[in-house]
Amino acid sequence: MKFVHLHNHTHYSLLDGLTKIDELIQAAQDDGQEALAITDHGVMYGAVEFYQKCKAAGIKPIIGLEAYLAPGSRHDKVSAKDEKNYYHLLLLAKNKLGYQNLIKLTSIAHLEGFYYKPRIDWEILKKYKDGLIAATACLGGEIPRLIKAGKIDKARSRVKEYNELFGQGNFYLEVMDHPELEGIELVNKTLVKFSRELNIPLVATNDIHYLMKEDDEAQDILLCLQNKKKKDEIDRMNMLGADYSMRSSKDMIAAFKDLPEAIANTVKIAEDCNLEIELGNIQLPFFQVPNGYDGNSYLKKLCADGLMRRYNKQYDEADKITKERLDYELSVIEKMGWSSYFLIVADFVNWAKNNKIVVGPGRGSAAGSLVCYLTGITGIDPLEYNLLFERFLNPDRISMPDIDLDFADTRRDEVIQYVENKYGQDRVAQIITFGTMAARAAIRDVGRVLDYPYDYCDKLAKMVPMLWV
Repeated sequence: MKFVHLHNHTHYSLLDGLTKIDELIQAAQDDGQEALAITDHGVMYGAVEFYQKCKAAGIKPIIGLEAYLAPGSRHDKVSAKDEKNYYHLLLLAKNKLGYQNLIKLTSIAHLEGFYYKPRIDWEILKKYKDGLIAATACLGGEIPRLIKAGKIDKARSRVKEYNELFGQGNFYLEVMDHPELEGIELVNKTLVKFSRELNIPLVATNDIHYLMKEDDEAQDILLCLQNKKKKDEIDRMNMLGADYSMRSSKDMIAAFKDLPEAIANTVKIAEDCNLEIELGNIQLPFFQVPNGYDGNSYLKKLCADGLMRRYNKQYDEADKITKERLDYELSVIEKMGWSSYFLIVADFVNWAKNNKIVVGPGRGSAAGSLVCYLTGITGIDPLEYNLLFERFLNPDRISMPDIDLDFADTRRDEVIQYVENKYGQDRVAQIITFGTMAARAAIRDVGRVLDYPYDYCDKLAKMVPMLWV
């Protein structure tokens, strides 16, 4: 390796980063780069996708983020107009512990420190620092801000504190080649001085926000959308005139020809980051069954109870089709090892029904399961409607069952609370969904940023077929 991009924002830096993960990885491949990092603003939405796609492309993935660090406590809610509301700090996971700590820091930032941005603070950074490499980030970092403000002694003191926190060799002073930025020359010069004076290494980055240099105009429109500004407004965040693209290794090496150690350290950091994320290993919560049963036998018992409830028949009294279907489904579930999953889902669904919380009758492929019907998970008889079990669970295609459930909006939180109380709050999470900007909406939004008349933009938008995205 000759150079590694370690400070990169993807489209998961919402309304800020323009680069798609596939494009970023392809560009790294085309340039012969052997490793690549993802460091989105305050979030890790793209971490697993990035990890998997890098592995598939033969590129070493480095998982990180550019964190927002509160100047005081994460619980302090100061004015968002105050430029000291947060600092930037680059964090990279060296190993599994570092990855887990990144997840912890990001979660706390959203749950406890969120104020316009998801913020951490020094207190939790000290608690979850292990396994991490840190760098001073862009001009929005604490050290660069102190330098720009002329507080050189304070900046030196904070550099020492960061270095002590993360440990020698795990903290870097980040230099960037953006001569158009006010104060960058002073910041870089001072960081180089600190590096030689305090024996703290430098690292060169480019703070990637888009793929190619000519993408800067499109990314600028994203920033306008984020900040609810029009493009011709003067007093707004603006990154035009700089090159925040994925510059080639050759370009970066040339830009830092006077600081070859800053280039070499990108490779050193990449070599120090060796994270392996274990994927595909499903870990279900433990479901306690009554004495005398295991998961398979207890599920069979619940199905027998369901035969009486649904059909008013014992198992021996059921017709041949029903018994054969039930035996087959139970054998597949046992063979695939998913009995606990059905018991877990049936438990909270029936708890909701017993507490008069409206639950949907079932949708998707799970409605084709007789076991789901008998255990109360669904309310549709698959035998009556000739629904196929194999669409839901197929022994020839090993994948986890996926049961879609609907609960009344007004009481869904009670179901979540029940599950948290039963299995532990740290074992229950809600899953995010991402909305994408469809073509018509994009035209209207971009037109607003460019200050075009609404009627004109609306007319253009309506020319786009409805099914375009």
